[in-house]
Amino acid sequence: MVSALAPDMPVLVAGRAIQGIGGGGLFALSQTIIGDLVPPMERARYAAWISGMWAVASIAGPLLGGAFAEHLHWSLIFWINLPLGLVAMAIINNPLKKLASVGKKHRIDGLGALLLVMATALLLLALNWGGSAYPWLSPEILGIVATSAVFWALFTLRLMRAQEPLISLEVLSNRIVLTGTLAVFLLQASNVGLSVYLPVYLQSYLGLTAAESGMALLGLLLGTVLGAATSGKLIPRFTHYKRIALLGIAFASLCLGALACIAGSATLVPIEVLTACIGFGSGTTFPVGTVSVQNAVERTHLGVATGVLTFLRSLGAALGVAVLGAVALGYGLPLAGEGATTGVQAASASSFAAIFLVAAVMLVASFVMLALMPEKPLRSGAPADAPAVE
Repeated sequence: MVSALAPDMPVLVAGRAIQGIGGGGLFALSQTIIGDLVPPMERARYAAWISGMWAVASIAGPLLGGAFAEHLHWSLIFWINLPLGLVAMAIINNPLKKLASVGKKHRIDGLGALLLVMATALLLLALNWGGSAYPWLSPEILGIVATSAVFWALFTLRLMRAQEPLISLEVLSNRIVLTGTLAVFLLQASNVGLSVYLPVYLQSYLGLTAAESGMALLGLLLGTVLGAATSGKLIPRFTHYKRIALLGIAFASLCLGALACIAGSATLVPIEVLTACIGFGSGTTFPVGTVSVQNAVERTHLGVATGVLTFLRSLGAALGVAVLGAVALGYGLPLAGEGATTGVQAASASSFAAIFLVAAVMLVASFVMLALMPEKPLRSGAPADAPAVE
C-alpha cells in the first residue's frame, strides 16, 4: 500500500523496503515449514513445486508489471499483491495453526542484519554505477567497493562474536551448505540475468516488439518448470541424486554456449529451442540444491540454512543482472534497441554473444560448486516432533 500510494521516489523506496522484509521472510519460511513437516526423501517434490512457482513468478511477474505500467497504471503493480496476499492468508491460516510451537525465545541480530544490508547494497551500487555513471577505476567506484569490503569484514567479525549471530557459523562451516548455496547463487545469477537481457537481444537484433519478446521468454519459463518437476520426481529414485543437477547444469551450459555462438545469425525458432533447453537444465538443479542444504543440517538449524540459501539466491539474481549489465555497458550495448538500424543490430549481436558467454561461465562455476558438494544420503523418516501431514 505504501508503494502504491507513494507520491515520490523516497516513499516508493521505503515501501519497497517494507515489502522486501515481508517477502524475504516468506521465501525462507515457506521452505522451512515444508522442511518441518516432510522428510528430505519426500521433500524434493515440494522443492520442485516451489522452484517451478519461483520461475513462473520471476518471469511472468515482470511481464504482467510491464503490461500494467504500459496499458493501465503503474500502481497496479503493487495493488495486485493485496488480493493475492489475502487469498494466500486464507489458504494457509488453518494449516499453520496445526504446527507445533517450540516456545524458545531468540534474539534477532539487528546489528548483523544492518551490516549485511550495507555491505550488499554498496556492492550492488558499485556494479550498477561502474562503467556508466563513473569509470570502473574512478575514486568513486573504488571508494564504494572499499567501503563494501569494510562492511563485509565487520559483518564477518559480528558473526564470530555475537551470542546469536544472524547466520550460524556452525551452519556456514558445513561444506554441503556452503557449496550448495554458492551453486544456487551462481545458477540464479545466470538465469535471472539471461531472463533480463534475452528480451533486449530479441528486440535489438531480431526486431521483435516488447510484447513479442516477452512472449518469447515462455520457452525459458516452461523449460525451468519442467526441469524442476522432473528433478523433483527423480531425486527419491536415485542414490546419487547430485548427478541429476550436474547433468542438468552441464546441458544448460552447452546450450548457453551454443546460443552465444549463433547470436549473430540465429532466427527465433532455434533461440526458443535453446532457451527452453537452458531452462530445463537449470531447473533440475534448484530442487537438488534446496533438499541437499536442508538435509545437511539438524532440524534446529533448518530455518537458518534455508534463510542463507534464499538470501544467496536473491542476491545472485541481483548480482547477475548487475554483472551482465556491466558487460553490456562495456560493449556499448544500446539497451533501447527497438527500431535500431541494421548496423546497430550487428554490433549488438557481438555484445549479446559476450553476455551469453559470461552467463555460461556462471553456470560452469555453479557446476564446479556442485561437484565439490559432498553427497549425504537423504533421510526418509519424518522429523521426530513434526505434526502429521493431512
